[in-house]
Amino acid sequence: MNMATKQEIFKEKLAEYLAGDKEEKGRILDAVCGVMRCHRKAAVRRFKILQLRPRVWTGKKRGRRRWYGHEVTEAIRELWETSDRICAERLHSMIAEYIRVLERDDMWRHGNITTGLVRGVSIATLKRRIDSFERVKAGGGRGTTKPSHLKEIIPVRRGPWENPPPGFGEVDTVAHCGYTLCGDFSYTVQYTDVTTTWTCLSAQWNKGEKATVASIERVRRHLPFPLLGIDPDSGSEFINWLLHGWCEERDIKMTRTRPYMKNDHARIEQKNYTNVRRVVGYTRFDDHRHVALLNELYDALEDHINFFIPSMVCMKKERILSRTIRHYDTPQTAYQRVLKHQDISPEVKQKLTEKYATLNPKLLKEKRDRILSKLFKIRTCLNERLR
Repeated sequence: MNMATKQEIFKEKLAEYLAGDKEEKGRILDAVCGVMRCHRKAAVRRFKILQLRPRVWTGKKRGRRRWYGHEVTEAIRELWETSDRICAERLHSMIAEYIRVLERDDMWRHGNITTGLVRGVSIATLKRRIDSFERVKAGGGRGTTKPSHLKEIIPVRRGPWENPPPGFGEVDTVAHCGYTLCGDFSYTVQYTDVTTTWTCLSAQWNKGEKATVASIERVRRHLPFPLLGIDPDSGSEFINWLLHGWCEERDIKMTRTRPYMKNDHARIEQKNYTNVRRVVGYTRFDDHRHVALLNELYDALEDHINFFIPSMVCMKKERILSRTIRHYDTPQTAYQRVLKHQDISPEVKQKLTEKYATLNPKLLKEKRDRILSKLFKIRTCLNERLR
């Protein structure tokens, strides 16, 4: 006998039980307990619950009151899209700042009650809302890093970074080759600063020595502080005499990671997907026009990442039996880390503060999306021409 059947029996006998005297109630309890094999006290309690329960449905749901309705969910979705779909832990620290900037530029269309609820949302609630949003996953790509015969000229960096000053960063390339490495196509060179997490991006045609030097020069110009050192992998685009000489002329220290050890490049390997693949995907860009558009795209993307996308830095790892627990610092943007760093000059901080006052994350994302549509339009035209 299932619970629904038992409930029906109790409901059927309820009126008779309530109207009967002591002897009649006893006979009903004997009959009910004999059929359902339950204790008399359990049957008495069930009749009591049904007696006190409202006979007419009032429309009220059981459980806790719902505080965050559809309006709050849509406001969170807008902030999540503006932040380029980052995780709840990173987004939570920037909610108030995003709302302030959007209100400043009259782009926040939500009421005061909704705004107050969004400002006070907890990380757990934010995670549940973000987990319910739809996501699109892209396919995989191809690796292009090969060992160089000149790798002996560049010293290998051993061990983790030990709090270097701003200006020392990891460098890597991302191939926009589609499903094949044959032919000519575009590459992206990415730099991420170890201390401040500041990110610079540059597109180039193929991965020749001169093109790579030009990309590193662009990175050097876009960094708000001096470039002191680069740490690439063992790819031939980095391990060559031209780039090595360029670094020596400018007193830039150059090291490399151990071959086939991607964990030595953990910061940049993770950001290759977060900053590049998630934005431009795995499409093949094999037209010279793509390089100019990618660099135009990266101008807006750099500002979006460095000024409005917070990141968390792992401070320590704790081993408990078979588990490793990582402890992270408070989510901060690269801009916030630069302002707090003592080794960066006040002039640089003042210049960045003035630039930050003119930026809007939603406008930067809209500009990025417009350039992306141009990129994929060229790609579509090329495919139709090949057919």
